[in-house]
Amino acid sequence: MRLTSCLFAGCLSFISLPTFAETVNNLYQVREPVSGQTPDEKTRATQAALETLVIRLTGDVKAAQGSALAAVRSDPQQIISQYGYEAGPPESLLVDFDPVSTDRTLRSAGLSLWGSNRPVILAWWLNDATEGSNLVGDGQSSAEPLRRAAQHRGLPLRLPLADLGEQSMGNAKTLESNDVGPLKEASERYGSDAILAVHAQENGGQWQGKWHLWLGDQREQGSATGVSSDALADAVLLAVSQRLAPRFVVKPGASSSLALEVQGMTLERYAQLTRLLEPFGGRLKSVDGDHVVFDVSGSPDQLRSQLSLAKLQEVPAGEVPPTPVNAGEAPVAGAAPTIQPVSGPQLHFRW
Repeated sequence: MRLTSCLFAGCLSFISLPTFAETVNNLYQVREPVSGQTPDEKTRATQAALETLVIRLTGDVKAAQGSALAAVRSDPQQIISQYGYEAGPPESLLVDFDPVSTDRTLRSAGLSLWGSNRPVILAWWLNDATEGSNLVGDGQSSAEPLRRAAQHRGLPLRLPLADLGEQSMGNAKTLESNDVGPLKEASERYGSDAILAVHAQENGGQWQGKWHLWLGDQREQGSATGVSSDALADAVLLAVSQRLAPRFVVKPGASSSLALEVQGMTLERYAQLTRLLEPFGGRLKSVDGDHVVFDVSGSPDQLRSQLSLAKLQEVPAGEVPPTPVNAGEAPVAGAAPTIQPVSGPQLHFRW
């Protein structure tokens, strides 16, 4: 069946997405530890949950304290749908924020938002503690602090199996190196968008960690501290979130209308692409064989970062077909398309 026919017949709901780039579930649900269920403790935890949410959605630790959000800080209930307590340990206040009213409030405050479709991070995490050294694996109890921190910071995180071969490879020298080669080779079996290498050390009851992050050809690095392994995990993933968010947030007032042409389309790829384009208001304009054209709103650099999650490649200017891209409105089933020329800047990508 032709791609065009399937799209217009509404068959896409049955297509499974590939493993790269992942939609973060419960992005608007925040857990904050509490020392009890008193009104004062609930108020404190609610304020902390609001700050956590704003950082998740913006990657900006200063955003929650800005004057533009003073009204919602004084009355967070206006964007909260429900809350409850979890026994733990630790006991926590579970706050569900309403996505629509939250996004509207933050955009009205002029904040740039990061959508729920985010790069999958494979973490190579080495703990050096008093009892010994261990590369954290997916099935180990030491993985739980990393999973909690990833959920708290709104990041899709995966861990290796940490079998004998990986334990040998994942040593301090490898994880602190600027050469990603050995980690990249070992990561191929898992499928991820980014590689995170962390060497965490316990020293005098405190935890310190050096980290490196690779996403495509770009590398970030830093260090963090924490009073416990849990606190260090949260600090590292907060820093990672702050480095990643600027590449993907959609900035208010900085967007422009763009025509995006993508070559090499299949049903599975179309399902992934529409998910990636959600933050940009992607709207299908035309389908011609394995070529599709979308109207999107955003900056070219933001769009390039988002499309890199699907391993799309930009078509060099010299290889773009000389004929203009024509875009017809995507019709309902059985209707003929109305051809309209695409105006404004155009970007061309292919698989």
